[in-house]
Amino acid sequence: MPLAHPVTELLGWTATAVFVASYFFSRPGLLRGLQMIGAALWIVYGAWIAAAPVVVANALVFSAAAWTLVRNRARSGRSA
Repeated sequence: MPLAHPVTELLGWTATAVFVASYFFSRPGLLRGLQMIGAALWIVYGAWIAAAPVVVANALVFSAAAWTLVRNRARSGRSA
């Protein structure tokens, strides 16, 4: 198995760290925002290594986090 390019490795580990870090935030907006950043990094990583399942899975994660973030902000705006 060939070794990955160091930049590719760094991108993958950075995406992992950002995504895991998101779970340490209790504010939903921050959690979702970091999930979106992590998913975006994973999308770039998946495209870089030509792994369609990684791209698609993280596009779905990104979309779900964005939808939840927008929905929650709209709900909190109505209750204000």
